[in-house]
Amino acid sequence: KDSEPMVTLPKKPEGAEWAEPAIVIEKALYRSDGAGYLKDGYHHLFVLPSSGGTPRQVTSGDFHHRESPEWQLDGKSLIFSANRHEDWEHDPLNTDIYELTLSTGELRALTDRRGPDSSPALSPDGKFLAYTGFDDRQQGYQVSRLYLHDFATGENDELSEFWDVSIESPVWPRNESNDEILFQFDRRGSTHIGRYKSRTRPLERLATNLGGTSIGRPYGGGSFTVAGNGAIAYTHTNPERPAQLACLMSGFGEPNLLGDLNSDLLGQRELARVESFTTPSSHDGRPIQAWLAYPPGFDPQQRYPLILEIHGGPFANYGDRFSAEVQLYAAAGYVVLYANPRGSTSYGEEFGNLIHHAYPGNDYDDLMSVTDAAIEMGFIDPERLYVTGGSGGGVLTAWIVGKTQRFKAAVSAKPVINWTSFALTSDIYTFAWLYWFGAMPWEDPSAYLARSPLSLVANVSTPTMLLTGEADYRTPITEAEQFYQALKLRRVDSALVRIPGASHGIARRPSHLISKVGHVLAWFERYGE
Repeated sequence: KDSEPMVTLPKKPEGAEWAEPAIVIEKALYRSDGAGYLKDGYHHLFVLPSSGGTPRQVTSGDFHHRESPEWQLDGKSLIFSANRHEDWEHDPLNTDIYELTLSTGELRALTDRRGPDSSPALSPDGKFLAYTGFDDRQQGYQVSRLYLHDFATGENDELSEFWDVSIESPVWPRNESNDEILFQFDRRGSTHIGRYKSRTRPLERLATNLGGTSIGRPYGGGSFTVAGNGAIAYTHTNPERPAQLACLMSGFGEPNLLGDLNSDLLGQRELARVESFTTPSSHDGRPIQAWLAYPPGFDPQQRYPLILEIHGGPFANYGDRFSAEVQLYAAAGYVVLYANPRGSTSYGEEFGNLIHHAYPGNDYDDLMSVTDAAIEMGFIDPERLYVTGGSGGGVLTAWIVGKTQRFKAAVSAKPVINWTSFALTSDIYTFAWLYWFGAMPWEDPSAYLARSPLSLVANVSTPTMLLTGEADYRTPITEAEQFYQALKLRRVDSALVRIPGASHGIARRPSHLISKVGHVLAWFERYGE
């Protein structure tokens, strides 16, 4: 979409080489992490003949249409999710599902509540539409529900009100019965394929250990598809392998792993053994799930250094999944501890919202509790404790060194250090203040400062490295620089590692992942024995 220039420069003198013209920004959302400064224009839907031809644009307006559409069975209309409200930049979650008649351009909203409605999936006979969403209460964490739209009546019905899990990627098996919907969901740090048969039946798991496509750290992810005969193909993982293709015939029995893509490399190496445990939080006794990765050749009679590795989000979860970073730390001789403190997803909406408008907070107590539990097992040297984490985990790392001196060294990767500056510089600034604070920074500055690691910098004596991407627009590099410069002013041992060209997802490029892990280990080794 072209726009008229605000200023017209005078004619350039002959032979002159003028600088690039000024860029005028008037949109609220003008840059995005991983994409940089955005070009003017909007994403729209197009159709073209399957035999080839000229694409025809079928949506219009100053709105984005990014989600993949569904064809209605007769091929006469498209069904898609989009935020077509006038204030879409300031209300980013408010998407609806629309049906577009291609012959007339008529656009009909199938949903109209305030909140996200997405992932439309058409039933095999075209009579129903499954989709996911929730009524937006502006909480930090909100469970995504499963809904059904009836084209005959126009009614929308919630199907999963009795399940405290977040539903993703609904799919109808390719049969005419319309009596089941498959989907994926996370529960206790594991991703599953579930099946809906009726709202009175308990949540049914067809497959587990879905994922393995997030290589760096043990996050969820992955995908699945359903064949006409009811077979399910999906990405399968465990802590010792990245994703492999698995097939579950007719939705029952044990999965069949198709191929073994990584045995030529990993089959020649002893990898870290990963075990889960649960311990009560010192704050309120809630059970906190955690995992230990043991270094190759582990001997329980010896005492090992420990790395506490904290997940980001903060509304995310770690689990029984492959992690190159965890494996590399363990290969260097460390026991690696990771956990799902309060605020983590996959334990229900109430657990996730224990940090609503209270992060960082008692998640600190949860992390200290799992650390204490690991030490009590007898093979951890309490004098050689280290802590690291990225994004939300970087926030908690910086918070931890302001609350305790028990760790010998720390690496805070891509953190938020000052919530006020983050709220006014991040690419998600129209979202962050509303869902994580509920007030603008100038309306409640004390709340922003109280939850900022910068407020604790006077307590820090732990040698701390800040590691960040130079092209990070989610937690801009100035966040890490604030903490680094504050530590330098206090003469605390510190380092700032800038990764050129890296956005918030530093480990998306293999060389960046290697560099990240190498710098973390080098910093910990400096403050070793």
